[in-house]
Amino acid sequence: MEDIDAIAALQDPVRRRLYEYVAAQGREVGRNEAAQATGVARTLAAHHLDRLAEAGLLESGSRRLTGRSGPGAGRPAKVYTRARAERSVSLPARDYRTAAELLAEAAEQAGLDAGLCAAARRRGEALRGSAAPCDDLEQAVEMLAARGYEPHLEGVEGASGAAADVVRMRNCPFHAVAEQFPPLVCGMNLALLEGLLGTDGPVHARMDARPGNCCVVVKSSKNNDD
Repeated sequence: MEDIDAIAALQDPVRRRLYEYVAAQGREVGRNEAAQATGVARTLAAHHLDRLAEAGLLESGSRRLTGRSGPGAGRPAKVYTRARAERSVSLPARDYRTAAELLAEAAEQAGLDAGLCAAARRRGEALRGSAAPCDDLEQAVEMLAARGYEPHLEGVEGASGAAADVVRMRNCPFHAVAEQFPPLVCGMNLALLEGLLGTDGPVHARMDARPGNCCVVVKSSKNNDD
């Protein structure tokens, strides 16, 4: 029932907008920022943010937003980030995670990595359908967002010193299983995205693990050295 209660907390449209804004930032968000971004009063934002924290959808803490410390730095402000715990509801009850973990364990023990990646690449191609390979990073962001990866463009400096963009993803749809079987599931994820985005166009998926992000990134050969 806890998951049902938590998800039900998002039924209020203002609360849902606040949750989505905080989740999309990938960092701590203060009450003033959240209120301004969603167009509501600060007191109303504070009320809903606290309700989201009580429901376990957000985590709250406090820090000085001025960046200063010591006398005159001001009081710490309350800040919020998306909770790390996953929430899901299935009626009647289902347990697909256990099935996925058992299948991943069996595949890993049997050395079926190559077969799993081949299947994942075919699935990605099937999801793309008759569309041409992804043509630019903006299109890649749209495709990844539709699959729940929560992508965002991040500026990086290439080997030549030129600025370039890379698409990083704040969410891995396979996170729970990937934590237990990282080489197997991350390889599957890479193959899936290779099929989805295509390998013959200017946009390519690459493995580049970073804490708090999906293990795969997307780069464009148009403006990247590799």
